[in-house]
Amino acid sequence: MYGLSAADLQIQQRARAFADELIPFELAAELGGGTLPEDVVAGHKARARELGLVATNMPVELGGVGCTSLQQVLVQEQVGRVTNALAWVAATPPSWFPEVATAYQLDRFVLPTVRGEREECYAITEEGAGSDVDGILATARRDGDSYLLTGCKWHVTSFNTADYAFFQAKLVGGAHDGEHAMFLVDLPSPGVAVVRTPAYAHTISHQHPIVSFADVRVPASHLVGAEGDGMSFAYEWFRFERLMVAARCLGGAQRLVEEMTAFARERVVRGTPIAAFGLIQGMLADSLTELFAARSLVYETARGIDAGTDRKVQHAQCSMAKLYASEMAGRVADRAVQVFGGRGYMRENVAERLFRELRVERIWEGTSEVQRTIIADQLVKRGPRVLA
Repeated sequence: MYGLSAADLQIQQRARAFADELIPFELAAELGGGTLPEDVVAGHKARARELGLVATNMPVELGGVGCTSLQQVLVQEQVGRVTNALAWVAATPPSWFPEVATAYQLDRFVLPTVRGEREECYAITEEGAGSDVDGILATARRDGDSYLLTGCKWHVTSFNTADYAFFQAKLVGGAHDGEHAMFLVDLPSPGVAVVRTPAYAHTISHQHPIVSFADVRVPASHLVGAEGDGMSFAYEWFRFERLMVAARCLGGAQRLVEEMTAFARERVVRGTPIAAFGLIQGMLADSLTELFAARSLVYETARGIDAGTDRKVQHAQCSMAKLYASEMAGRVADRAVQVFGGRGYMRENVAERLFRELRVERIWEGTSEVQRTIIADQLVKRGPRVLA
């Protein structure tokens, strides 16, 4: 199926089995504000590591699994079948980081993260700068052997579970004045404070607070790469995450198609299963067809990355994958709620949860509108045959 190798099928099967183990915990998490008992979560983390589903994107020599891009997609696709972010325990540390990390940063940040001893979060987005990262106002000023970081960051996902953050800022003074730089900030650190923690549509344990950084002093050893390199790291992160978002959307849509098809077979109205009604058939058929198209696009994009496609072409194709898969999943979720009817509006129903959870996939890691801009820009520069 889809030209998958034996190794591909094996890791896909392990990931699917893991997702199936987590699904029975969804309702407890939903009704418990997104949280599960600590020992249960610890067991899930251990199980993910046992199955080789943690750090799939990291090199073997650093303790990772060393999966291909396609295999990473296969894992994240299955992760996407699980609601309430329970499958986030199949963590993917920043794969772009080892290539630019110093020996000190490898030892203090990269390797412990791969081992599951540390966890990162990204402090990039601001109130006036979301998908447009260049619009950030946060600053970094050199002060002797240190930098002083100042800014207010929004939507700092997993801040409550992380023990260090990647902080993006614009440099003030020096040869790279006004350019971007990225820094590692240990958490907690003096000057780092949660302004507030908004409630979001989904019910998960990972919070997304607004965080203030007020003259936070970090040593120069915590500068990632060189001054002026910050945007290149953000682009690398976005490229990877956009493909993984697309993969998770495939999983969510697959779960919905399976659930609403089973319900349509069983739900009888006036002696006839609703699966026999033309309007229901249309929703099922459209959902499956769009899922097939999205999966083909996402898998092909991953194969291109594995084959060494030009980096800018990869960037555009990952945007195409995220755009189509996220909007496809949104349509499937809407249809699923409709097929389930009143049941589809109950929190105990997977369609209701995924309807809420999938909505953000069209926003974070770059909105659908930004993806269209990226795609059109590369289309004009390179032509359709290069991109498709």
